[in-house]
Amino acid sequence: MRILFFSLILLLSITGRAQGKFTKTLKLMGCQFDLTVVARNESDANHYIDVAANEITRIEKLISEWDSTTQISAVNKNAGIKPVKVDKEVFDLIVHSIKISQLTDGAFDVSWAGMNHIWKFDGSMKRLPTEEEVKAAVSTVGYKNIILNVQDTTVFLKLKGMRLGFGGIGKGYSADKAAALLKSMGVSAGIMDASGDITAWGKQPDGNPWMIGITNPFNKEKIFSWFPFEGRSIGTSGDYENFVEFNGVRYTHIIDPRTGWPVHGVASVTLFGPTAELSTALTKAIFVMGIDVGLNLIKQIKTIDYVVVDDKGKIYVSDNIKMKSIEKLNITGK
Repeated sequence: MRILFFSLILLLSITGRAQGKFTKTLKLMGCQFDLTVVARNESDANHYIDVAANEITRIEKLISEWDSTTQISAVNKNAGIKPVKVDKEVFDLIVHSIKISQLTDGAFDVSWAGMNHIWKFDGSMKRLPTEEEVKAAVSTVGYKNIILNVQDTTVFLKLKGMRLGFGGIGKGYSADKAAALLKSMGVSAGIMDASGDITAWGKQPDGNPWMIGITNPFNKEKIFSWFPFEGRSIGTSGDYENFVEFNGVRYTHIIDPRTGWPVHGVASVTLFGPTAELSTALTKAIFVMGIDVGLNLIKQIKTIDYVVVDDKGKIYVSDNIKMKSIEKLNITGK
C-alpha cells in the first residue's frame, strides 16, 4: 500500500506539472496579435493572455497618435506651441527612438508621422502626392527638432505640423512589455507576436524550441523558411504588407523620412535581437538605407542577426542563423 500510495503521489505530481500551449488571436493596436502561452490549463492560459492584451492596450492608450486622448496626441497638438509633460515610460520610449534615429542617420525617424496625411495605404489614395506636397510634409519631419527636458519629462516639437508616430516601433515595444509582465508572473514560455514583431521565451511543452516561419515576400500565403527560436526577439517588415499602385508602379508603406517617398530595392527584412523594440525599428531603417548600407550597419551591431531579401529574390543571411526548409523564392509570386 505504501508503494502504491507513493506511486500515486508521483503520478499526480507529474500530471500536475503537465502543460499545454494555448493561443488566442486578437486585434490590438490596429493589427493582428497572436498571443501564445504555455500553461497548465485553458483557464490559466486565458487569464495570462488577458493580462498581456490589457498591457498592450495600456501602451496603446499612451502612445497612439490616432487616439485624441493619449499623451502623444497632446504632444502633437502642441507642436510649435509648448512642451507637454508625459509619463516617464513615454519619455523613455521617445529617448530610445531618437537614439535609433541617430544610429541610422535619420533612416528611422519617430517624427515621420508628419507625412501620414499625404500617404495613405487604406485604399483611400486616388493619386500620387505632388512634389510640392511631399516637400512640405518632409519639412515637418526631423528628430533633431524634438526637444526633451529630462528633469520635467516634457516633450516639445519645435515645428508646427510635426507629429510623433510609433508605427515603426510601438508593436515591438508592446510585445516586449507584455512578455516581461508574463515572465514576472511565472509564465514559463510564450510568444507575443505583433504581426511579425515577436518576443518569445522558454520552449514548447514537449521541450522543443519554438519554430518561427519567415513569409515569402513574393507570396505572403507561403513560408520560405523555418528556424528554431528561443529567448530572442524578432522584428519583421515587408513591402508586401501595405502598398498602393499607380501606373503599374507599387509604392510601399515604408517611406524614407528624409525624402518623403516610398523606398525600393528591399522586399523583406527580419532581424533577431535582444528586444522586439530595437529589431522592429531597425527593419524600417534597412529598407530605407538599402541592402549595402543597411547590412553594413547591422553587421556592426553584434547583438543583431538578419535575414534580408531584396526585390530580385536574393537572400542575405547572417552566419549565426540556421534556416530550415529553405524554399527558392519566386518573384512572380506563384
